[in-house]
Amino acid sequence: MKYATIPSAQTVAHYCKTYGIKDIVISPGSRNAPLTITFTEDNYFNCFSVVDERCAAFFALGMAQQQQKLVAVLCTSGSALLNYYPAISEAFYSDIPLVVISADRPPYKIDIGDGQTIRQDHVFDRHIGYSANLKLDVSHATETIRKQGKGLLEANSTIAEQQRKIELYNDKELAHAFQLAIEQMSPVHINVPFEEPLYNTTTTPNQQPVLSYQKPVIDDVEDLTSFAATWNKAQRKLVLVGVEYPNAVAQEYLDFLANDASVIVLTETTSNLHHPNFFTSIDSLIAPIEKSANSDELFKKLQPEVILTFGGLIVSKKIKSFLRKYKATAHWHIDAKKAYDTFFSITHHFKTSENTFFKAFIPLLTPIESDYYAYWSTVKIKYEEKRNQYLKQIPFSDMLAFSTVAKTIPKNYQLHLANSSTVRYAQLFSIDPSITVFCNRGTSGIDGSTSTAVGASIYNKEPTLLITGDISFLYDSNGLWNKKIRPDFRIIVFNNDGGGIFRILPGQEDTANFETFFETTHTVDIAKLCSSFDVIHEKVDTEEILEKALINFYKSSKKPKLLEIKTPRLINDKILLSYFDFIS
Repeated sequence: MKYATIPSAQTVAHYCKTYGIKDIVISPGSRNAPLTITFTEDNYFNCFSVVDERCAAFFALGMAQQQQKLVAVLCTSGSALLNYYPAISEAFYSDIPLVVISADRPPYKIDIGDGQTIRQDHVFDRHIGYSANLKLDVSHATETIRKQGKGLLEANSTIAEQQRKIELYNDKELAHAFQLAIEQMSPVHINVPFEEPLYNTTTTPNQQPVLSYQKPVIDDVEDLTSFAATWNKAQRKLVLVGVEYPNAVAQEYLDFLANDASVIVLTETTSNLHHPNFFTSIDSLIAPIEKSANSDELFKKLQPEVILTFGGLIVSKKIKSFLRKYKATAHWHIDAKKAYDTFFSITHHFKTSENTFFKAFIPLLTPIESDYYAYWSTVKIKYEEKRNQYLKQIPFSDMLAFSTVAKTIPKNYQLHLANSSTVRYAQLFSIDPSITVFCNRGTSGIDGSTSTAVGASIYNKEPTLLITGDISFLYDSNGLWNKKIRPDFRIIVFNNDGGGIFRILPGQEDTANFETFFETTHTVDIAKLCSSFDVIHEKVDTEEILEKALINFYKSSKKPKLLEIKTPRLINDKILLSYFDFIS
């Protein structure tokens, strides 16, 4: 086996092994050659080559998301590193342990006009769990350092002594970074400076420190007696759940909440929680109240005394607006790491896991008489009936096509949703409970949806489906520039010739400026794009053709497939907005 001769390259790989990192996503470059050589020559590591750094980082994020363990992404120096930033910010807000490793120039070559050189140390500090900026080895390329690195070498100390100090420092930095990534489920950045020559190898590894690490298990819960007393008195309790991993919460606890007459549970498609009594289309509940003549009276009837939240970020703007105006007396959030004050009313943060909390909390609860669930359940049944009526009378559009797609996704599939209008349409329809749903809601950007889904599919037993809009898909089309895409990978693109969501948002107008700078209309041929990436393409533009196409779409194939659903650009917004009028 070959190793890079540069000590720090071997050290980084050694720490990756110690902390169980097997997947390394590498983008090509020269400055990162010592690390690339060390990783790719070791059979312990699974190395993936992804040229586009932005796609590479989201691809790695998808793998880390699915496995809920560390995945590393490696790039060369310069602007290559900055392309990681969108995925890093997503990992930061979604608690995904992405390990970012960047090669760098020696410190004396920064800001002197050297190529592919920027200030890489601490470059992600506002959105990173930790920045480990390693020191340059002085035992490698010593004469170059002596000539160019003024003041870097100590006059009264041998090279061996100085190198030992550097290695101790680097060991400490690496251990801290990896431990924090695991314990906090947070992205970390490891910046490694290298001096040339970069490609020299040896068959003899450097002596590395013997390491052992065990993640501490701390999952206690405080005394819940007083909180249970508050809960037991309240006749209106609202449980609201954002992004959750599948099977994160025991079903017995969900069943208890679902069958409490004083509780209504609002879930989003990304929550991966299921029960017939749950309210799965939040906007369909809120929108009719907004449009009602007695909206204030109805909102006060819905206004909870206690809000209990868990999971990640919430998609629905309507529920945020409602809870910010009609505040609860108490808002409690369950999360071992953090609690966002989304509604400006949070009163307590339970720093523990959901299962640990409910295991201690539920035995303290006693049922009370309340018509809270019964009343709003009747409302839910009515809007579900009206939705079905509405779908029977609208023309082919995003909404009608999405309802058809949602009903036909095979059981046990992994579903990835792009952001913007795609994830919002998904909130309006039921998804089979066997289907696991994911979306990059940490920062809610359209960048990286395809790459994340491709990465997430790598270790998933079942096939993966990505549903995306045309702008999101085109934005991340290099996500298909990947040799590891599975033949059972499926993509559905809703192509309405632009960013249709801007027609739904306030401020839309039919002008050339709006179409150019907001809606961003386009004439890109998605079929040609698929051909260049060797993806099977099919295009539909009517409900009948869509239904027929979906029958064959999920059948096995030797290549991945993309189904393009062409919808009319100018009516989608009107149909969606009219839906809320209709159910009102």
